[in-house]
Amino acid sequence: MRRISRNSIGFVKRRIMAASVAIIIISIFAGFGNTSQVLAEEFKLEVEQITEGPNHHFFGYIGHVGTIPWNASGRYILSLETGFHDHMPAPTDAANILLIDTENDYKQIEVDETRAWNFQQGTMFYWNPEKPETQFFFNDRDTTNNHVFTVLYDIEKRKRIKEYRYPDTPFGNSGVAQNGGKFLGINYARLARLRPVTGYPEAYDWTVGEQAPDDDGVFIVDVKTGEKRLLVSFKELADDLELLNPAAGEHPLFINHTLWNRTDDLIYFYVRAQYLTRKKSVNNPYTIRPDGTGLTHHKYYGGHPEWLPGDKIIGSHGDDQIIYSIPEKKIVGKIGNPEILPKTGGDTALSPDEKWIAVSWKEGKGAGMSYYVIFRRSDMAYVHSPGISRGGRLEGELRVDPAPRWNRTSDKLLVPGAADDGTRQLFIITMTVED
Repeated sequence: MRRISRNSIGFVKRRIMAASVAIIIISIFAGFGNTSQVLAEEFKLEVEQITEGPNHHFFGYIGHVGTIPWNASGRYILSLETGFHDHMPAPTDAANILLIDTENDYKQIEVDETRAWNFQQGTMFYWNPEKPETQFFFNDRDTTNNHVFTVLYDIEKRKRIKEYRYPDTPFGNSGVAQNGGKFLGINYARLARLRPVTGYPEAYDWTVGEQAPDDDGVFIVDVKTGEKRLLVSFKELADDLELLNPAAGEHPLFINHTLWNRTDDLIYFYVRAQYLTRKKSVNNPYTIRPDGTGLTHHKYYGGHPEWLPGDKIIGSHGDDQIIYSIPEKKIVGKIGNPEILPKTGGDTALSPDEKWIAVSWKEGKGAGMSYYVIFRRSDMAYVHSPGISRGGRLEGELRVDPAPRWNRTSDKLLVPGAADDGTRQLFIITMTVED
């Protein structure tokens, strides 16, 4: 049994005692059944803290579109480790890359380090879908010139087996195709200037002074050959937005959240501007096919979106968690209601078996708490988790975002939080459904 501190043991016990909740089925959501009975079975959630201080541990990014922290067998969980979390990383601040051994008392094995990371997205960890047992991607930077690049690491060989470096356009991975073979890339140095929470401070940016460059945007890379292609440029996006949003030509644009759907034939992303002033004059989602065709503008919906199977995404609109159809360009369903999901706009994750949806929300009083609601897609039965502290880090570049991430057997979530000593740590929510 893992040795953890007295405070950590107390934390786990408090969470487990609060985590047994009856499933309730709701009937007001299109396409998800039509019943309102209370089931006799019991839905249990247990929360366990798996890392502890004095160092800080986090995964980064939300658990959507295949960002699963566990390797294929479920033995290892990826994590970053740092000795601070009170400032954004300088170019020389390395974070340790750890494997957490779930079969050996959560032992931490340091395998590498990175200098391209932040507290919200980490270093864009992705297990390689083509070899998910032993290989994963992460971003790094060259300390001699601050160029960002992507790494493919093999845990059996204990070494980097490939680096994806592009001296003329030094970008990093922003999303691996869910079935493997390709990844998308964006300019994290540009983000460091225009959206610091998602960027790598002081990385080299070849687009300084350009509002809509024609040699930057969303890149696509062939994993095997390393061949890169500019899928869509800022110039193309600004031209497309000109009639819809004149501000697109007045302010420097950036891109967030490049998201592959589950069949890897559609990509969803945001074009944005003026986030530093909070004016958000440009906040426009697009889809595009990986061959560069079908660029399509969509109406903005909030939250961190997640792809459902096929061509629908989950987002938020006002008090509603909604389902949006890409080809129909309209809302076609809802998930939950304000009583079940008190705040929309949070992080959303569909389980790998596609049977469950986890949605987070935040309460901002005092230390601040993160909560999760888990829905069963077949009937929209749901359960609430106990709260997990965010340690007072509620806003800005250092905030602790809830970010639920499923394991591969769809019965655990890896989530971030603050331990009793105030350090940033990782927690596992385990769910069971009993007859």
